[in-house]
Amino acid sequence: MSKRTIGLDEQLYSYLLSVSLREPEILQKLRQETAKHPRGTMQISPEQGQFMRLLIQLIGAKKTLEVGVFTGYSSLSVALALPADGKIIACDVSEEFTAIARRYWQEARVAEKIDLRLAPALETLDELLATGQAKTFDFAFIDADKENYDAYYERSLQLIRPGGLIAIDNVLWSGRIADPHIQDESTQAIRALNQKLRNDERVTLSLIPIGDGLTLALKRH
Repeated sequence: MSKRTIGLDEQLYSYLLSVSLREPEILQKLRQETAKHPRGTMQISPEQGQFMRLLIQLIGAKKTLEVGVFTGYSSLSVALALPADGKIIACDVSEEFTAIARRYWQEARVAEKIDLRLAPALETLDELLATGQAKTFDFAFIDADKENYDAYYERSLQLIRPGGLIAIDNVLWSGRIADPHIQDESTQAIRALNQKLRNDERVTLSLIPIGDGLTLALKRH
């Protein structure tokens, strides 16, 4: 029994993975390639990818949104959990990074499920709203530039159906979020959104200490 969340040292984290991780070979291959990338730390952890696949199945998601693709681990994780007629609209600005993602989507035979929009994400989200797609998405994952997190959240909240789920990554920000001496723009943006979500009655809220911190916001109405 414990009255607080347990911390994970390397030994315990390795044990967690050894008894729970069911990572498809294609995801493991992508993760290993991305680990060699100069910006490889941007990739989500494998247990978080597995958790997101579980969430997709729990809510019966078919139409999903991703803000921030990088090399495609999170989108591939979600695509593998979606039904055959499922769809992801994936937003990113990097042709270089998403070229890796496309290669793995093709290899995993899920490319037809993923509609990649290479443009500033706010433009894509506003276009979706303008074309009448409000309240039509089941799930959204936000993992892009932190300065625009609040704007991504507000657009996603409009696009998600009542009972739909928004997942927001990096909300613990490697612990920097709790250090008052750290005041860079990204850290301040995450702090502001975290506080806003704490008091946002439009959603049911839980912050999960998985990966770099994952906030789950269930749209109420």
